[in-house]
Amino acid sequence: MNAQSQRLALVTGGAKGLGAAIAQRVAHAGYRVAVLDLKRSECEAQIAGLPGSGHVALAADVTDERQVHAAFEALAAAPDLVVNNAGVVRFGSLLEQTVDDFRAVININLVGTYIVAREAALRMVKRGSGVIINLTSINAVTPGPGAGAYPASKAGVAKLTEHLALELGPLGVRVNCVAPGFIDGGMSTPVYADLRVRELRGGAVPLKRLGTVEDVANAVAWLASEEAAYITGQQLIVDGGVANSVLMQLPRKAE
Repeated sequence: MNAQSQRLALVTGGAKGLGAAIAQRVAHAGYRVAVLDLKRSECEAQIAGLPGSGHVALAADVTDERQVHAAFEALAAAPDLVVNNAGVVRFGSLLEQTVDDFRAVININLVGTYIVAREAALRMVKRGSGVIINLTSINAVTPGPGAGAYPASKAGVAKLTEHLALELGPLGVRVNCVAPGFIDGGMSTPVYADLRVRELRGGAVPLKRLGTVEDVANAVAWLASEEAAYITGQQLIVDGGVANSVLMQLPRKAE
């Protein structure tokens, strides 16, 4: 199969962490992968380790629509799959968070997702097909204290996903999102460097372990596949059951 006939996936924030795992997973599924991140050198290093050939390194800031447009224009064709993974968190209570920090997180996580999704959709609808998958978080479902603007930004992405799915479904484009839980990797790496935190959090999960970046990447790959061809506008929570476990954590009367 030549490069032009392969399906093409674009992964934002794909140079490291969760994005890198997603890029690896979809490459193993047979996609050519365009890895988009802030530093071209990191994107080039990432694509060098991907299976297959024809992969592309793209440098762009997802909050800059001109840079995003230029990145899409550099591709030979419209992507078949776009994964909006780029995101940031700035920890701190809402009372202590600066407005600049709050705006920065909303701008990258929510506005950046919209800019990339719109750029992708404009091309996908011309072809009449495509899949967009946005990364949210269990913070979009049940906010955690000290996470600043992150829960609000990810809840916004979840609602944006539903809205895009309604507008783009009749035009042949599916849009879903994946909400990772306690994942041992990516932005959470510093959190789980504390062995006590690892033990407590892993023990609080019904499946009794932290998630891995591969767990999330597998969910993304499945939603992108033909097995999920009748699914759109949904948020798939990948958290080992922790979002639904509040009653499990509370003391109960002995039997």
